[in-house]
Amino acid sequence: MSETEASGDGGRRGRFVTFEGGEGAGKSTQLTRLADRLRRLGLSVITTREPGGSPGAEALRHVLLSGAAEALGPEAEAILFAAARADHVEALIRPAVASGQWVICDRFIDSTRVYQGITGNVPPRLIAALESISVGTMLPDLTLLLDLPAAEGLKRAAARRGFDTADRFEKDGIDLHESRRDGFLALARSEPDRFAVIDAAQEVETVAEAVWYAVRRRLGI
Repeated sequence: MSETEASGDGGRRGRFVTFEGGEGAGKSTQLTRLADRLRRLGLSVITTREPGGSPGAEALRHVLLSGAAEALGPEAEAILFAAARADHVEALIRPAVASGQWVICDRFIDSTRVYQGITGNVPPRLIAALESISVGTMLPDLTLLLDLPAAEGLKRAAARRGFDTADRFEKDGIDLHESRRDGFLALARSEPDRFAVIDAAQEVETVAEAVWYAVRRRLGI
């Protein structure tokens, strides 16, 4: 049972929802739309992101996305992501959910499982140990996986980025991005009760409706 499913004092706890997927899948756009829709129902909603979301985690965000930590290897990157996540969970996610708020996060544990674990070849035992330390029982109630062919996602990411430099992960080759897509889908198959897979190749409004349907059906809105 995740921490969001029961409250020790009998009060109503919030919900923790994460968006996952490859580069350019539309996570930020759909996160914003979902948050707005929930707020219109009178719910208190916090939106956040990884890496980042809290002062300590934001301090590590530049190090991770600039590529400054890449030379240290995927295991060191996984440790830095875990350090950022631990601060994020303790400073923001856990207290917000405990107070009855909804927290919607752009990326969480599954990105580490895929980027550093499945395609980065960090041993599963290390990934699991870091997750246990940084997250504990603070697991998502629902993970919305926006699935999109890697080539289309990279095209969208490039259009969004404009003349800015690609970040640490966007710059990787197409084959690696497609392997990450496969990794996310494998995780979704392994945890069908937590994941909802959304076809992100559809129009933005169609994707938003699919997201809303999944949230309503899975979380009882």
